[in-house]
This record gives sequence, C-alpha cells and structure tokens, in this order.
Amino acid sequence: MTTRASTQKDIGNPKGFLRQLFDRAIEVADPMRSLAAHLPDRPAGRVVVVGAGKASARMALAVEAKWGPCEGLVITRYGYGCPCAGIEIIEAAHPVPDQAGAVATERMLTLLDELGEDDFVLALISGGASALLVKACSGVSLTEKQAVHSALLASGAPIGQMNIVRKHLSGVKGGQLVAAAYPAQMLTLMISDVPGDDPAFIGSGPTVGDSTTPADACGVLSHWNISVSDNVTAALSQKNGLIAPGDIRLSKVENKIIAAPSQSIAAAAETARSLGCDVKLLGDALEGEARDFAATQAELALKIRASKKHGSRPLVLLSGGELTVTRSGNGAGGPNAEYCLALALALDGQKGIYTIACDTDGVDGGAEVAGAYVDPDTLLRAKKLGISATDSLANNDAHGFFESIDQQIITGPTLTNVNDFRATLII
Repeated sequence: MTTRASTQKDIGNPKGFLRQLFDRAIEVADPMRSLAAHLPDRPAGRVVVVGAGKASARMALAVEAKWGPCEGLVITRYGYGCPCAGIEIIEAAHPVPDQAGAVATERMLTLLDELGEDDFVLALISGGASALLVKACSGVSLTEKQAVHSALLASGAPIGQMNIVRKHLSGVKGGQLVAAAYPAQMLTLMISDVPGDDPAFIGSGPTVGDSTTPADACGVLSHWNISVSDNVTAALSQKNGLIAPGDIRLSKVENKIIAAPSQSIAAAAETARSLGCDVKLLGDALEGEARDFAATQAELALKIRASKKHGSRPLVLLSGGELTVTRSGNGAGGPNAEYCLALALALDGQKGIYTIACDTDGVDGGAEVAGAYVDPDTLLRAKKLGISATDSLANNDAHGFFESIDQQIITGPTLTNVNDFRATLII
C-alpha cells in the first residue's frame, strides 16, 4: 500500500514526476513493444513491406525482428530513420512535403504495381504519412500542394478536416495505395494519431476507402478561409481517384490499429495511481484551439485546487487528442507549447499546480521540441528576464518563451506517434 509520505517523496520533483508519466505513454506506443503481437507468421511467397509515417521506420524494424530481412520501402521523417536489414528506409520532409517524399512515393507505387494475387503486402502507417506519402493529383504541382499543406497547418483546422483536403489532392491517399497493390493481399498495421482513431484519417487513409467528396474538401477550404491556386480549384471540381467504400479492390486489405492514444493515457494513469495519486481522465480525443482549451483546463484545475482538503491525495488530470493553433504571429510555437503558455497565464502563479503538455512524436508543430512544462514560478521566471508572456502568446512564440526560461521538453525522435499528451498535477 502506498502511503502519503512515500507519495510525496515520489512527486517531490513535479517536473520529473510528470515527465515519468509522459515517458510511460511513449513507451507503451513503441512499435518494438506493440507490433509483434499483431503480426502473423510470415506468409509463403513474395512479401513486400511498404509504409509511411513518423513511426514507420521503427515499425519496419519491429517487423524484421520477427520476420527477418524483408523486401520493401518505407518513408519517414528526416531524423526518424532506423537501419533495417532489407527494408529500404527513406527520409523526407514533414509537416510540409518535399521532392524526396514525392520520388520515394513514386518508387513505392511502382513496386506495388508489379505484384500479383499470390503476393502479400504489409503496409505500416502512422501519423505523418499525410505529408510523407506525396503524389499530387493530376494538374496540381508539388509546389501547389506544399502551399495548401502550409496554409492548412496555419489555419487552425482540425486534423480530420485537413486530411479531407489532403486526400482529394492526392494520388495515393484515400485507399489509392490499396488500388496500386491490387490484386495482392494486404495487411495494414496502423498507429493512430487522430482523435477517435478512425483508420480513414490516420495518415489520410492510404489503405482505407473514402466517402468524402471534392465538395467536402472545398467546404473545408472555404470555412477556414484558405486561398488556393486555379489548378487546385480545378482539381477539386472533377472526379478524382479516391477509392469508395465497397470497391472490390478494398476486399484484399485488412486494416488493424496496433497502438492508440487511449492505451498510452491508460498506462500513464496506471503509473500515477501506483505512485499514490488519484487520476481524472478527461478524454483521449480532445480537439480545439490550444489557448481556448487551456483556459477551460485552468478553470478546472483552479476549482479542484480550491476544494482540496489538507492531507488529501495528489490528483492528476490526464488528456490526449490534437489541439490546433491559428497562426497570427511570426513566432515559433506548436499547439502543446501554446497550450502551456496560455495555461500559465490563466493559472497566474497558483501554487500546487504543475503541467506538462507534449506531442508523443517529439515534435510540437514544426519545432524539434516535444512541448513544455508549467509550474507556479513560470511567469515569474519570464518576468525576471524581461519577457512578456502575453506578448509571446500574441506572437505565437511559445517555444521561444519556454526556451528562454528552460522549461521546454525535448526528447528527440521518439519513433512513435499517438498524438498529444497532457498531464496536470494538483497537490
């Protein structure tokens, strides 16, 4: 039985305690731990492994750990590669696609096109595939596709809506990877980074049928005030190559999620309870504008802190999902850091409340930073350095703010991706 004294000893370092919960969330989602149980015995005959995403190279490594060297090609983010014995690992740009990703995608499609009904394809898909699998639809250039990606990222649109547009401007997403491999049999193993874990939106669903329409994509662009080129407008006015649910080519694929945000949140909750804390789960699929969500979370934390009785157990609030940032400034700051900065302002130095918010892939927005940490002295540290938290938030410069006061969380590539992780400790 955990005593009050031992609990206080374990969380005497709140930052270390919260980092322990975050590290546990990442550990559970590591493909080297999660993939093997979902992998069948290696099929007889020709086997080809393909994939894309920030976790895909690590997934490929896990495949070869069980099956041995394999033929194949996987595309991952720069810096996220893992050396495999047989599978070729290619690194490309994320979150905005580049020429390396386009060339690698063409090579992948050529490889699949030569397969027959006796062949077997293992597809490895994780978050990030939307940018890394890149083949612009007919009439749209890579430059135009890059511009749409950048505008979507700055708009504040939820990931699901962004992926609708991405699919309709793609020659590989929305089930088109399956079509390229048909009539070969395909098994797709996925690591989810989308709220709700809908396979059609993980990496923009390259192996999943799609029921959205070009009009839906145009509606997203209109709602979020995104201007596009005439070529993009023309492409969205005509029939595309997305594969509709029920298409016979989808009969040869099985899609399976092997890791999801809920599993990581549950593992962090178990760790917190084992250290003597109470836990309140707020959900693993939460979405919204980062600063607005921070305001509601601060209100909840302050209410709980005010009602806590002396000697009561510490409480941990846990949540996941994907927050967004509508960029109006020119600073460097992803949704997790912006959430932390807005939270710090709303908490205004309240004692006894500590928070960590990070992306499990180790990259918050476009920065090589996982997220940030907030404690009661966050604003005071900044003030002593002459840094305005309010101005930093207005300029979307949360990363710069937390770098200045040494409260960034930097992990490097985690080689997995199950979306955002947020934990608040109230003592």
